[in-house]
Formats: sequence, structure tokens, C-alpha cells
Amino acid sequence: MTHFISGDVVLGKDVKLSKFLNLYGCSVGDGTKIGAFVEIQKNARVGRNCKISSHTFICEGVVIEDEVFIGHGVVFINDTYPRATTAGKLQTEDDWTVEPTLVRTGASIGSGATILANVTIGENAIVGAGSVVTADVAPNTVVAGNPARVLGRLKEAVDRPLKTAIVGVARLPEGRLSTADAV
Repeated sequence: MTHFISGDVVLGKDVKLSKFLNLYGCSVGDGTKIGAFVEIQKNARVGRNCKISSHTFICEGVVIEDEVFIGHGVVFINDTYPRATTAGKLQTEDDWTVEPTLVRTGASIGSGATILANVTIGENAIVGAGSVVTADVAPNTVVAGNPARVLGRLKEAVDRPLKTAIVGVARLPEGRLSTADAV
């Protein structure tokens, strides 16, 4: 067996699945592509025409709307105060509450990012690779770092998302981004 997909998973039309997946109790919208070594837990939802890259973990309580890109090795968190035990005994589902995360339509999350619980990533927002998102990201905003900080905002072009320009961010000679002296 190269993957596990439980009987309670709802897959839309033309979903493309790689090998070595673990999907249970979730839903995946039409036309979405899921890479290898991805786990999507129960009560998580992935919208239409998304790309979920390899080695990503989408836990219970995460909702990913349509046309979202999730890079390689992105991890979502659904518990602000995780603990193994309560009163000396291993915790069960009764010992904690799932905390939701929402990724809005058209957002992109770079490889290796960690998205903490109780966060909304706004429509068309971009999260840089390796970022740790600890707070909401406004629509059309670029964030990066640990913790993720605003680098700039996106200006919509005619053919979204292919012709989106970054405003308020300048590239330094060594290739780093800066909000100072933005073009």
C-alpha cells in the first residue's frame, strides 16, 4: 500500500494524488493536486484548484479555500498550548479544543512555513519560505520571517494572479528584501 485514504474522505472531481499519502475525514475540492508524503487530518478542508506540495501536514481545524498554493514541508498547528498529559495521564480528544486556521482564496505559503493556530491568512497573501506565522495576515500582503512580518503589499493587476506586482518591497544588492527605499 502506497497511501492511506479512509472511506470518509470526500474527493472532488479530477483530484490528483501522489503516493505515500495519509488522508482521513477530510475533504479535497475539484482539480486539487496533492504531493507525496502529505497528511490531511479529519475535519480539515482543502478547496478547488489548490496545490499542496510534498511533506505538508494539514491538521484538524484547517480550512484552505480555493486556488491556494502550499509549498513543501508546510506545517499547520491547531493547539496553542500542546501538552502530552493531563494530571499524569496521556491526553485524549476530550482534554483539548481544536483551534481553527483559515487560508483564504489565492494565498500562497512558501516551503517550510509554520502556521500557528487561530490565524487567518488573507486572500492573495504571500507567506515567505520558512516563515512562522503567529498572527493574521491581511489580504494582498507579503510577510516573511520568524515571526512573520509585513514586507509589502500586492497591487492587483488585470490577470490575477499571474500579473501581480509587489509594492513597498525593494530587493537589496545581496538579494534580500527590504521595505526601506522601496520601489
